[in-house]
Amino acid sequence: MAKKSKLAERAAELEAAVVGLFTGTPAPAAPAKKKKRRKAKKAKVVKAAKKTAKKAAKKVKKVKKAAKKTAKKAKKKAKKR
Repeated sequence: MAKKSKLAERAAELEAAVVGLFTGTPAPAAPAKKKKRRKAKKAKVVKAAKKTAKKAAKKVKKVKKAAKKTAKKAKKKAKKR
């Protein structure tokens, strides 16, 4: 059986309530609604760790670039001699 849309469910509830008013029979109590679950927030620790990892990666990249530059200079110097 297909699940009813929220609107269709509510319409059925209201219709039952109106019918109950005219016939004198009380409408059946609506089932308790489920509580919505809150999304878990990312832990500060996880964010901090990611930030630290990013910074470390940047430093490594910088060091590699500097090493390449130094090697290139040394190669040029050696060629001149």
